[in-house]
Amino acid sequence: MIKKSLTGYFLSFPAVTLILIIYVIPTVVVLLISFTDYTLVRDNFDFVGGENYAKMFTDEVFLNSLSTTIIYALIVLPVGFGTGLFIAISIFEKKKFKSLFEVFYFMPVTSTLTAMALVWNALLDPIGIINSTITFFGGEKIAFLGSGDIVLYSLALISLWSIIGFNMVLFLAGLTAIPGHLYDAGKIDGINNSFDKFIYITWPMLAPTSMFVAVTNSINAFKLFDIVAILTQGGPDRASEVFLYLTYLEAFEYFNMGYASALSIVFLGIIFVFALLQARFIDKKVNY
Repeated sequence: MIKKSLTGYFLSFPAVTLILIIYVIPTVVVLLISFTDYTLVRDNFDFVGGENYAKMFTDEVFLNSLSTTIIYALIVLPVGFGTGLFIAISIFEKKKFKSLFEVFYFMPVTSTLTAMALVWNALLDPIGIINSTITFFGGEKIAFLGSGDIVLYSLALISLWSIIGFNMVLFLAGLTAIPGHLYDAGKIDGINNSFDKFIYITWPMLAPTSMFVAVTNSINAFKLFDIVAILTQGGPDRASEVFLYLTYLEAFEYFNMGYASALSIVFLGIIFVFALLQARFIDKKVNY
């Protein structure tokens, strides 16, 4: 028995060591730094307690980035969720060209978003193909990335393009797992049209998949960084300065490592909340 336990500890030691080095120790260090005024422009630093955290409640830049991130999430989550579900159900019921449609919608997921952001930058440019098409039909050019009123919607469009295929695949997996005899039983009970089938059978059986998609999309929405860094750099006039991009600016542009560390801890707290929701509503055994 002791030998088996030692063998288990020995085999898990490399993985545990990597987790400690890559995740646990850096997180603890960031947490400790968040209670200091540490900056990269001077050698010494002082312990300031919760000053960095208190600063957030009065920092208009932070409050703006938080509200921008929340607005962005409120745009992306329902549209990405609903569109992914709609496409999945549409494809699942098709007999011909089903695989072709699956590949077509999933292709954006396989693309490197950083590289595709540059392609979208060209498409949304004032002299790009989208604006050229608009002006061709008599419309006026739209500053997709240069207007504070619509830049967030433009970024949301790019994100939706990249995540809808992923949501579709998850919903397709959930639809495949629904036993066919439930629909046969539903016919006996008078559930014949597509809408009733969805309300009374498909949607309840997709509950675990739906919650997983909602939680993962929420986390990804708060993790928005790459397309902002490439396309807008938080502009115009901080209209697209989201949570993680502000953290990056504080750390590597303004060198306020203490405050940036506090922002990182708050971000981890938000991610933890969504992970907790996942553990509570998804990983539990679901009975129907």
